Amino acid sequence: MTETIVTCPNCGRRNRIASRNDGVPRCSVCQHHLPWVVDATPADFDAELEATVPVLIDFWAPWCGPCRFVEPVLQKVADKHAGEMKVVRLNIDDSTEISQRFSIQSIPALVVTRDGKEVDRVIGAVPQAQLDALVDRVLGAPVTGDAA
Repeated sequence: MTETIVTCPNCGRRNRIASRNDGVPRCSVCQHHLPWVVDATPADFDAELEATVPVLIDFWAPWCGPCRFVEPVLQKVADKHAGEMKVVRLNIDDSTEISQRFSIQSIPALVVTRDGKEVDRVIGAVPQAQLDALVDRVLGAPVTGDAA
């Protein structure tokens, strides 16, 4: 299981967040929702997608300039929507089979899943406003079953 250290935006306390598929992380001191950003490996990627909230997957690579541009934008989105969503970052250089499974042909690629199914995606280094609109659209969408 992957563990991440996150600083609470409310009280400044550093918190260790373990990978989990139920609930959302909260600060151990003030109980404020924490931004949920994890770096996944190919071994734990599918487990990281199992969450009770929508998951925003960031397909990136360390050599990609636009990916570095998107990283702080994603952190702001995670901070703003703490408790409402999870951000999973996946280095495509380490996981070509997962990139192929999601039909990723260029990066950065941001894919949103809900209950394990893709609901939206955006390709390229998008500005904050466009990413906010994507997340607002997904979070505002009603959760539906397998109804067609």
